Amino acid sequence: MSQPWTPPAPPAGAVSPIPNNMVLAIIATVVSVMGCCLPHGLFSLMFAMQVGKKEAAGDLDGARDAAKKAKIAAWISIIVTVITIICCFIFGVFAGIMSTLSQH
Repeated sequence: MSQPWTPPAPPAGAVSPIPNNMVLAIIATVVSVMGCCLPHGLFSLMFAMQVGKKEAAGDLDGARDAAKKAKIAAWISIIVTVITIICCFIFGVFAGIMSTLSQH
């Protein structure tokens, strides 16, 4: 008969590491540069790189704030890029239709 495994409790006084959202920041940077040639994803990357430094310096509130800003900036960057790509596609289709109609 087996019992479900429970993870050991963290030691007293231990602080869990603050997620730096680096993967999301890198994805946002790559998507923004490849999608619309605007490097607005770099802001999220910049904030994500600050998390570890602030956490190591003992500034946990600053690290949490930088992690939150990195996540927000990354999502804004991804959303702006997707909207830009959709608008370009719509305008391209519209221009193609208008070009076809003007030739007749």
